[in-house]
Amino acid sequence: MILDYAFIWAGLIAFAVLTYVVLDGFDLGVGILFPTAKTEKDRDLMMNSVAPIWDGNETWLVLGGGGLFAVFPLAYAVIMPALYIPIIIMLLALVFRGVAFEYRWKTERWKRVWDVAFTGGSATAALMQGIALGALVQGIDVVDRAYAGGWWDWLTPFSVLTGVAVLVGYALLGATWLVLKIEGPLADQMRGYAKGLGLATLAFIGIVSLLTPFQDVVYFHRWFNLPGSVFSVLVPGLVAIIAWQMWKGLTSKDDLRPFLASLALFVVSFIGIGISFYPYMVPPSLTIWQVAAPDASLKFALVGTVVLIPLILGYTAYAYWVFRGKLDPEEGYH
Repeated sequence: MILDYAFIWAGLIAFAVLTYVVLDGFDLGVGILFPTAKTEKDRDLMMNSVAPIWDGNETWLVLGGGGLFAVFPLAYAVIMPALYIPIIIMLLALVFRGVAFEYRWKTERWKRVWDVAFTGGSATAALMQGIALGALVQGIDVVDRAYAGGWWDWLTPFSVLTGVAVLVGYALLGATWLVLKIEGPLADQMRGYAKGLGLATLAFIGIVSLLTPFQDVVYFHRWFNLPGSVFSVLVPGLVAIIAWQMWKGLTSKDDLRPFLASLALFVVSFIGIGISFYPYMVPPSLTIWQVAAPDASLKFALVGTVVLIPLILGYTAYAYWVFRGKLDPEEGYH
């Protein structure tokens, strides 16, 4: 049996990116919502709800970026120059946010500074991730297998729209996570926020979905010709079902259901992006196979990866199991 290693690796990179989005998205969302806390105790609870797991969530970002460099070097060489600015800003934001987790507990005088770093880092990272996604969706200029665009091609109305959409979506994830992990007035406050953020997220999904087919003729034909037109009906239907489940969970105080539903919204949206992109790794000009490393390199890297990914999944599952259930307000993370 002949294996298509480039296709397998494209699936692994997509899995790593999706896992990062659904896991790190909610703890970035907690940071985005951080200023809405009414008391110092509420802020402590919000940060403590993600403190034991946030750094493990970002493992998937490293895996996705490192995997892209190792197995799709041409894609890395084209995408990075096109997105240097948003990616560098995102990484710096994640650094400030990560430092805030440690320093905020060590000082009283500078606590507000690290509160700002936590919120600003979370919001900026989310915004830059969305902008980078929008820039990739709208297409990257490639000439002779090299980036041929300018420094600011990534900054367009469409990319800013996707940036704000991701920001709002992460805030929804954060709100539903806090509903799941916390009890009392703060949970009720976040439940109310989740309803509004859910409607806003659905609106952004609809707007971005309507605009995406017009970013490139390839997308248009993919979504409005068979078999792609089937997905044009199926995906909105799935989104509607998920939205209904989220609303039922929020109104009935079934705390797990809204969180799972908000994660499902991101999964379905990610699948929609995959339908638009495939078989391109750098839309709309370079396919998965054109940017892949030689098969020998792909096979060599795959050997380590089939061991590494189950280990990371096992560690992640164990961490979530250990810190399952509602957060005890009297026990902090220091």
